[in-house]
Amino acid sequence: MNETQTLMIVDDEEIAVRNLSHVMRKSGYKVTTCDSGPQAMELLQQHSFDVVLTDLRMDGADGMAILQQCRERWPESEVIMITGFASLESAVAAMRQGAFFYIAKPFRLDEVRKVVAEAMEKVRLRRENRSLKEQLQKYQSPNGIISRDPTISKLLEVARQIGPSNCNVLITGASGVGKELFARYLHQHGTRPDAPFLAVNCGVFTEDLLANELFGHEKGAFTGAMQSKTGLVEAAKGGVLFLDEITEMSLGMQVKLLRVVQEREFMRVGGVRPIPADIRFIAATNRPIQEALASGRLRSDLYYRLNVVTLEIPPLQQRAGDIALLADHFLQRSAQRMHKPIQGISPEALLALQHYPFPGNVRELENMIERAVALCNHDTITLQHLPEQLASKPAPLTLFPQLQSKPTLEELEQHYIQWVLSECQDNQTLAAEILGIDRVSLWRKLKRLKNQETIPSSPSP
Repeated sequence: MNETQTLMIVDDEEIAVRNLSHVMRKSGYKVTTCDSGPQAMELLQQHSFDVVLTDLRMDGADGMAILQQCRERWPESEVIMITGFASLESAVAAMRQGAFFYIAKPFRLDEVRKVVAEAMEKVRLRRENRSLKEQLQKYQSPNGIISRDPTISKLLEVARQIGPSNCNVLITGASGVGKELFARYLHQHGTRPDAPFLAVNCGVFTEDLLANELFGHEKGAFTGAMQSKTGLVEAAKGGVLFLDEITEMSLGMQVKLLRVVQEREFMRVGGVRPIPADIRFIAATNRPIQEALASGRLRSDLYYRLNVVTLEIPPLQQRAGDIALLADHFLQRSAQRMHKPIQGISPEALLALQHYPFPGNVRELENMIERAVALCNHDTITLQHLPEQLASKPAPLTLFPQLQSKPTLEELEQHYIQWVLSECQDNQTLAAEILGIDRVSLWRKLKRLKNQETIPSSPSP
């Protein structure tokens, strides 16, 4: 995760607070503790927490009061109830008001850790979905995805063609390449773009919890289920359900999903009445598909049902021509958010970025630029603002001594193309491959630059 998730623990038993806080801090959360309900209520007036883990029975203000305040003031927070007074009535009241889960004392720390992790993941997914919507609104590109790479252009063309068909799609690619963004692009070009788009990470839930998330449950399906719950398959009616990391789903759950994909109907947990599944399934994975099939991690029958069309997103390393474009976009967005008057990236820093392999793909580039903006107190990001693995490399600006201190992106591109050509001994096919564009695009760039008479003599390699 990009930032530490926050957890507030509320309990009037000192030993319980100490044990829980120790375990949760070791799990990587930023923990705040309160030894009374009133103290927690006062803190919640000013601060939000991703998850609140609270005792139900306390003097002054009990867990129900804390739950109510979270729902009113911080509706995106999740609340988990813990109590030694386990009763059906209190469970009903807590779940009815929106508690994420209900745990009775005595509890096992592993059990609490697992439930907190699931609540944190739900908060993260909700925040990530909102963030992606904001990003799509801010994009200047008319198609919502920033790229000038020919491979990406072909994928977008395919996405536009299959969008109205509402067929199932499988998206593959390494972590951070933007698989969910492509899924949203498909949804936008479908026949029902205003219908819901819901996403779930298949690898973070147990089989039972994932079944409950996807299919919902009927009243009385299990202890505490005093009212029916709508699952994601039902909530996404008419729209798209994005199944991220499908190869991390348990085999048992894959069997249940297969029937839904195949029969286009499902039953809630504890239900007996089939419900139509009027949705489009878009699945994604960062694992090589053939490897997942061979190892038995992904059932072949489910694969063939989901794999009507496959979109394989190339890693950023294979489309280096997008790095400058994306870096500029992330720079403008981060600078605006942090209220910093940063105008651009120095040629040394930009070339260092273009030569970096980016194992974390677009997400790593975004984080790198955000870090640079946070560290920069001038109007230009330089090598010193980049991570050590980039900043320690020799500055490649010496290849272009004729450049001014702050060249435009077009000027830098001109010199970089000429330098790559010189390194390839004017082999345009090889140069185009290194630049991440096709040979025709390179030819057009060279023709345009020649007409403008802006390309200087080739620098010495």
